[in-house]
Amino acid sequence: MRAVFLDHSSLDLGDLDLAPLRQVFSALHLHASTEPADTAARLAGYGVAISNKVLIDAQALAANPQLKLILVSATGTNNVDLAAARAQGVTVCNCQGYGTPSVAQHTLMLLLALATSLPQYQQAVAAGQWQKAKQFCLLDFPIVELEGKTLGLLGHGELGSAVARLAEAFGMRVLIGQLPNRPARDGRLPLSELLPQVDALTLHCPLNEHTRDLIGAAELALLKPGAFVINAGRGGLVNEQALADALRSGHLGGAATDVLTTEPPAAGNPLLASDLPRLIVTPHSAWGSREARQRIVGQLADNAGAFAEGRALRVVS
Repeated sequence: MRAVFLDHSSLDLGDLDLAPLRQVFSALHLHASTEPADTAARLAGYGVAISNKVLIDAQALAANPQLKLILVSATGTNNVDLAAARAQGVTVCNCQGYGTPSVAQHTLMLLLALATSLPQYQQAVAAGQWQKAKQFCLLDFPIVELEGKTLGLLGHGELGSAVARLAEAFGMRVLIGQLPNRPARDGRLPLSELLPQVDALTLHCPLNEHTRDLIGAAELALLKPGAFVINAGRGGLVNEQALADALRSGHLGGAATDVLTTEPPAAGNPLLASDLPRLIVTPHSAWGSREARQRIVGQLADNAGAFAEGRALRVVS
């Protein structure tokens, strides 16, 4: 099998071992990135396409009848026209669960940074405020202990479960929310019951028509004054303008997000305003540990190997 990786640099920073991929393919061509106008041409002559975020649409598929397999180097497959791939007999496989330790620790890092006012203290030291202090320490910003506090989880799959275990290690009580359009389950609380109880809320659910703006102005108002909100799922789960308004009003103790509705962010995003207090934004980097990215390489190779042997592994279409 000959394969082309359309946006290799979105995965490999030069620190990964690509031997598993090279072993499974007779040839592997790497493109650092691919513009939409070049996609169809770059697929020509290859039976396997690997893409992280490059769009492989019906037109690109139709221009490449030799294509048999698309490997998505991520979990989300919205960059592939699945219906067109299915109609053309092209198998699509994704990667799953590769970033659980990385995203879980990032989520707790954000929660700890909010609870300890870490960014504010770093800025104060950099501005020379500690050096001018009249006593040995600065205690200008609130510090909250996580022990004894309640964490609310929206999304309790592999990732949410990992976050729950870490939170419990800090002595937190964990409650799980009921997601919309999902069968009711014991132990899952509707948002109207969950939100007033939690000191921190973290989101780890997929973005779809049922979860878009899952947390808006009404839901934020249900949270306790001083609560923290952390979105480590997808941009769009939390209404960005509503979150900005809740921060400005002082209702929230702080918020952190690793995701935005448009990435890279567009000008005018409400969460990039310079006047927002107690907000941490990280650039969709929670998944990006070297270990997690190396797991993706392994899963891509496993998916391709299974396909060559006529087996189904992580097949989404």
